[in-house]
Amino acid sequence: MPRRSGSKAAAAATTRRPKRRSPAAEPAGGRHRCLDQRRRLAYESARILAEHGPTEFDRARRKAAARLGITDKRCWPDNGEINDALIEQQRLFAPDEHAEGLDALRRHALEAMRTFAEFRPRLIGPALRGTATREHGIELRLFADSPEEVLMALMERHIPWRQREAAQRYASGTVQNAPVFEFVAGGIPVHLQVLPWQALRQPPLDPVSERPERGIDAEELSVLLAAGDPPDAVPALR
Repeated sequence: MPRRSGSKAAAAATTRRPKRRSPAAEPAGGRHRCLDQRRRLAYESARILAEHGPTEFDRARRKAAARLGITDKRCWPDNGEINDALIEQQRLFAPDEHAEGLDALRRHALEAMRTFAEFRPRLIGPALRGTATREHGIELRLFADSPEEVLMALMERHIPWRQREAAQRYASGTVQNAPVFEFVAGGIPVHLQVLPWQALRQPPLDPVSERPERGIDAEELSVLLAAGDPPDAVPALR
C-alpha cells in the first residue's frame, strides 16, 4: 500500500478529530441557568439591601452569592438589576406604606435643600430613585469652594454632625474622596455630600446607572412632589 504524504496524513488526522462546538452551538440550558441565577441573586441582594439600606450594592451582591452558592461572576446581576428587583419588592410588599414614606422623605429633603440653598443642593441617591427607607434617610449633594463652608453653616445652625468620606467615581476614570456630613433631623438621617463647584457640570457617576449622577434641584423636586407621581418616577434630568 503506498504511503501517504505528510500533508495528506495530517489532513486525514484532522478529519478524525472531534470538532469543538462553537458558542452558538452550546446548549441553551447553560444560558438559561445563568439567567435564573442572576434573577435569584438580584432578588436576594435586594432583600439584603431592604434590610440594611439601599446603598451597598457590591456588599449585598457578594453576601447573596455566598448564601446561594453562586460563584460564577458571569451570572451575577449588575447594580441596575438589583435596583429593579428592590423596586419590584417594594411595590409588592406594603406599596402604600412605602409610597407614603418616600413622599415624606422627599418633603424632608426639600426643607433641607431650602436650609442649605446657598450651596445649590441637589437630591441624589435612593430617595430620588424611589428605593429609600426612613432608616436610610436622604442624600443631598452640596457645592462649595471648600468643605469648611458647609461646616460653618452647620455650626451656625447649631446642628451636631459627624463626618466621613465617600469615594466618588468619575467618567474620566478617576476616583476622589468627598467629605460627607451626617446628622439626624426629625428622626430622619441627612447625608450632605460636599463637592467643588465644577462637579455641577461634571458630576460623579451614579452607582446604579453608571452615568453622571446629576440629581435634581429644589425646583424640580417641588414639581415631582406636586405631580404625585409613583415612588420610582424621576423627572427628566438635564
